Amino acid sequence: MSTELSASALAELDELNAAGLEAFQNAHSPEEVESARVKFLGMKQGRIKAAQERIKSLDPSVKRLYGQRFNEVKTALEAACEAARLRGIQASVPTGPALDLSLPGAPFRLGHRHPLTQTASELIEIFGRFGFTVERGPEVEDIHHNFEALNIPAEHPARDPLDNFYLTPQAMLRSQTSTIQIRVMERQPPPIRVIAIGRVYRPDTVDATHSFMFHQIEGLMVDRGVTMADLKTVLRLFATSYLGKDVSIRFRPSFFPFTEPSVEVDMLWHGGDRWVEMGGAGMVDPNVFRAVGYDPEEYTGFAFGLGIERLCMRRHGIDDIRLLYQNDSRFLGQF
Repeated sequence: MSTELSASALAELDELNAAGLEAFQNAHSPEEVESARVKFLGMKQGRIKAAQERIKSLDPSVKRLYGQRFNEVKTALEAACEAARLRGIQASVPTGPALDLSLPGAPFRLGHRHPLTQTASELIEIFGRFGFTVERGPEVEDIHHNFEALNIPAEHPARDPLDNFYLTPQAMLRSQTSTIQIRVMERQPPPIRVIAIGRVYRPDTVDATHSFMFHQIEGLMVDRGVTMADLKTVLRLFATSYLGKDVSIRFRPSFFPFTEPSVEVDMLWHGGDRWVEMGGAGMVDPNVFRAVGYDPEEYTGFAFGLGIERLCMRRHGIDDIRLLYQNDSRFLGQF
């Protein structure tokens, strides 16, 4: 009986070996290889596991012979499984010409600056040719620099909470870059010729030409003998340098607490008949000079503030300021 049991057990191992080898040979995809592995070599319900468990029920005289054959079958099936796995990997590798490392590489697609950043850089370059240096200041400003030193009294409508972004009773998001001219004059004596560029904040209703956050360029020139003629000359030279020699600008009398006399500067929009405000300007008010310790009897100066968005829009034929802030790559890619 021992001989019959031994022959039967070994025949089962031979059948297991043949079935396993055939399964792995016919497995072409990773999924088929994995299915065959689980069926024959799986640790829980695989046929090899079942054959191993059978050893416990065999007669001691048969165990040695059965164990030797079991190890041979297991080794053969594991090798067949690994060969099938490698065969599947090689089949998935694309065939084609080898990579030619001597060919030039594809150029990287470089990004470019936002049109407002481009505009700011051009303005700095133009005014730099006029002898103006660049100054910057904080966007969170105190009431003194934003209003008091600029001759804007407490009861002035410009200080209304509905027209400003107050953070505390004494701090706010600056409503104008004129704050920077105060900081410059506080720390250095005349002569001064500076521009300041930065974001300003006002709770305006957003439309085609207004936004609650926009950019200004502020200019200040202080020295002995500076006149309104100097101001108009600088602004006309700037307009033709940036917008072209055919640009039309005009000066309208106006009022600002920090300049006297004051003017509004308008530009003709895209060659039509519509005038659009470019900014405000004027001669620095004597009270502003007194606030920073300058003698208004000895020095005079002019200041101007221009909207960068409107200059950019006029330059590139943009009719809606909101396009500059929508981050539409189709629009921004044109600049």
